[in-house]
Amino acid sequence: MASFNSWNDRAAGVDYGKMHGSKALLTDALKDKMGFDGFVVSDWNGIAQVPGCRNDSCAQTINAGIDMVMVPDDWKAFIANTTAQVQKGEIPMARIDDAVTRILRVKLRAGLFEHKPSDSRYAGDANAVQHRELARRAVRESLVLLKNEAQALPLRLTARVLVVGKGADSIGDQSGGWSLTWQGTENSNADFPNADSVLGALRAELGSDKVHFSADGTGVDAKAFDVVAAVIGETPYAETNGDILASDTVSHSRANPQDLAALKAAAATGKPVVTVYLSGRPMYTNDLLNLSSAFVAAWLPGTEGKGITDVLVAGKGGKPAHDFRGRLSFPWPGMPCQAPIDRPDAKKPALFAPGYGLSYTKGGKVATLGEATPDSCGEVTTLPIFNRADTPPFALHVAAAGATQPLGNDLNATLRWPATTPVVQVRTVQVNTQQDAKEVTWLAPAQLIARSTSRRNLGALARSNGALQFDVQLVQRPASPVKVTMQCGTGCEGGVDIAPLLARLSLGQKQTVTVPLACFAKQGVALGAVEAPFVVTADKPFAAAFTQVKLTANTANAEGAVVCP
Repeated sequence: MASFNSWNDRAAGVDYGKMHGSKALLTDALKDKMGFDGFVVSDWNGIAQVPGCRNDSCAQTINAGIDMVMVPDDWKAFIANTTAQVQKGEIPMARIDDAVTRILRVKLRAGLFEHKPSDSRYAGDANAVQHRELARRAVRESLVLLKNEAQALPLRLTARVLVVGKGADSIGDQSGGWSLTWQGTENSNADFPNADSVLGALRAELGSDKVHFSADGTGVDAKAFDVVAAVIGETPYAETNGDILASDTVSHSRANPQDLAALKAAAATGKPVVTVYLSGRPMYTNDLLNLSSAFVAAWLPGTEGKGITDVLVAGKGGKPAHDFRGRLSFPWPGMPCQAPIDRPDAKKPALFAPGYGLSYTKGGKVATLGEATPDSCGEVTTLPIFNRADTPPFALHVAAAGATQPLGNDLNATLRWPATTPVVQVRTVQVNTQQDAKEVTWLAPAQLIARSTSRRNLGALARSNGALQFDVQLVQRPASPVKVTMQCGTGCEGGVDIAPLLARLSLGQKQTVTVPLACFAKQGVALGAVEAPFVVTADKPFAAAFTQVKLTANTANAEGAVVCP
C-alpha cells in the first residue's frame, strides 16, 4: 500500500512529492529496481492528495504505479473518469494491462481461483484456530518486568485477588487499533471468539471464587483479598486519534485519568498492587509506578490473556512456570515532555534504558520517582478539541431541556436523542478525511457541546491573537440563528451568530470558520476559566457536519474571520 506521506532527498536536492503520485518510487524503485511483482494499492482517498487530483479522478497516480485504487465513496465517478482518461490516451492501455496482470497474479498465487474460501479445510471450525499457542508464547516472552518489590510477583495459586482497571476484561483494549474496527473502539469481548481477557485468564488459573472484579476499585472490602491486580492502559487508537502533538505530554495519566484513579484506589487498600500495563508505545508512567508494587509492560497481547498469566501466576510448588524474558527495545520516558524517545538524550535521561528488564531472579526495586505533571510541553499554539473523536480533556455531548448525552467515539454509531421524542440526530460522516466529522441534525431546540473535564485557561491563546476554528459542511439551511458560544460556568456564556455565514454556503459546501477569542471575551466569557470552548445552539431545524474543532494562536486575523459584533 502506498503511504500518505511525501518523500524528499535533501542532500541530493530531489523532491519525489506525494508517494501516491511518484513514479520514481512506485515503479522505478519498487517494481523495477527491487523486482516487486505484486500489486500496489492506494490508501483511503490517498489519490486526492496528489496535486491536480481529486477523489474521483487521478490519471497521475495510475501512471505512477498504483494498480488498485481505494475509492470509498466516489467510485462510480472514478470508473467513468478513468475510462475516459484511457480512451483519451492519458493513461496508456499497457499500464492498465500491467495493473490487471499484477492483481490476477497475486490472486492466483493465493489460490483464490481454485476453490471458495468457505471450502477451505478449517473454514467455520472455531476449534481449529491455528498458531494460537505460538501467539500465547509471543505474549509470554515479550512481557517486560519494570518493577517487582516485596515479591509481589509471582501470584500464589492460593491468592485471593481483587482485579481493577478498565483493561482487565477488555479484549479490545488488549488488541488496540485496527482490530475489527478502524480505531479499535466500541468492540465487545463477544466480537473476539476464542480469546481470553486478563480477567478471564486469572479466573482460569486461580479459580473464579478467588478472583473479584471492580473496574474502578471502589466499594469492595480490601480485607477479603491478598493482592490487587490492576490492568490499565491506553484506549485503543489508530492514526489521527492516537497522535500526540509536539506540545502535548506523553503522560499516560493526563490522557487516561480513570486509570490513575483506579490505581490510587488500589493502593489505598494497603495490599500489594500488581499493575499490568497495556500500551503500544512508551509513555510517562512515574505516578503509576510509584503506586505499584510490581509493574509489567504487557504491550498489546491481543487475544492471548493467558500468555500474561503464564508468567504472573506461580505453579503448584510456588515457583513460576515461566520467567520474564522481555527487554525494552527503546528508552522508557522518565519525563512527561521526553520526546522523541528514540535516541539517548543527556538532558532528558531515560527512566529505563534500552535492554532493561527484570526477572524473578534479577532485582526488582525501583526508587520513588518524581511526578511532574505539566499541562503541556512548551508553548501551546494549537489546542485540539475534536477531530473524528474526542480529544481529552474535551468530549462532545448533545444537550436539550437540561439533559445531556455524550456522543462517545464509536465511528459507526448513530444517535436519535432522546429516544422517545428526538430533538437531535447525530451520525459520523466524512468532510476532510475518513469518518472525521459529526453530522448533527437539529429537529428542535438543542446544543452540540464540547465540554472539558476541568476549566481551561485560554488567556495565553487569547493574548497570542488566538481564535476558535472549525470546519463546517452545510447539510440543511438554518431556519433561525445558529450561535457558536463558549461557556465558563452558570450564567457565563457568550459568542456569535454564524447563521449569516452559513446562508452564503451552498448545500454540501465546506467552510473553515474562524472566531477570534476576543469576540467571546467581548460577549462576557471569562477566558481564564472556560468549561466548554465549543457550543453550537439552534432552536429550529438545521443540519451541518462539524470537524477539525480547535483553538489556535495567531489566527484571529485569518481571511474570512468572523467580525466581532
